[in-house]
Amino acid sequence: MSALLEVKNLKTEFNTDSGLVKAVDDVSYYIDENEIIGLVGESGCGKSVTQLSVMRIVARPGKITGGEVFFEGEDLLKFEANGPKMRGIRGGKIAMIFQEPMTSLNPVMTIGNQVAESMILHLNMDNASARERAIELMGQVGISDAKNRIDDYPHQFSGGMRQRVMIAMGLACNPRILIADEPTTALDVTTQAQLLELMKDMVDHFKASLIIVTHNLGVVARYAQRIYVMYAGRIIEGGTCKEIFKDPKHPYTIGLLKAVPRLDEPRGKKLVPIEGLPPNLINMPDVCSFLPRCAMVTDKCRELPRPETRDLGNGHIVSCHRDI
Repeated sequence: MSALLEVKNLKTEFNTDSGLVKAVDDVSYYIDENEIIGLVGESGCGKSVTQLSVMRIVARPGKITGGEVFFEGEDLLKFEANGPKMRGIRGGKIAMIFQEPMTSLNPVMTIGNQVAESMILHLNMDNASARERAIELMGQVGISDAKNRIDDYPHQFSGGMRQRVMIAMGLACNPRILIADEPTTALDVTTQAQLLELMKDMVDHFKASLIIVTHNLGVVARYAQRIYVMYAGRIIEGGTCKEIFKDPKHPYTIGLLKAVPRLDEPRGKKLVPIEGLPPNLINMPDVCSFLPRCAMVTDKCRELPRPETRDLGNGHIVSCHRDI
């Protein structure tokens, strides 16, 4: 059975005054129906740009320069970015919950109108029916007294409630895939847990698939079936959640896990940070991008071009020169 969404060798570049930035550099991944996957990595590694590329909403000077994005058997990159076919898919069949809901919501439109907008556009609902459905959705995502709050504006909602509104907007048209881009940024841990449980329940209820884009390994540990780890615009490791946490292969993944506090470790054990900073993506050399920070570097790493992705079996992939 073919995947619901399959991204193959996707490349997105930004041509800047300082040079060419390869923000997404030969990225491949897939998601099946009714599956939750996680895309993990440090800020600036290309996670969000990858998803914006899939949605065909990369802002200038960004440009998709290669690859294929198959959804329901069709390559989305062959459609006009703002053509009727892509507009029907964007929001209707693939929806995205953006980070920072205060900047993503329109401050001068009521919450109800913003939730109802996509239903009027994609489902051809009339205003009254869309409003009723918006009230129902707001109630489903945990906004109390939705009937009286539907005409409020974003500034009248807390950060957690605004994120609930974003989830309602994303689910409004019963999409097949929901992309959550850093859905718990700037929220307290209690609200984070509530929202993540809510998203899981909602995708189960709507029989949708969910892509969680995050820098937080703890988030994907609980909810994702499979994880892809990104670094410097590339996927450097991928596999089932169990494999990635129990038997990580790439030094970067190992470093990330060592930097996360664990309840099964002895009390007082110090966390081990990954030394150094992510590389500048302008005019990257053709060697392993993690080489300057790697604690397991060998002569092979210094001499050979950047490693190809290897399949270790059971869907576990890694891009590393080490003998694994």
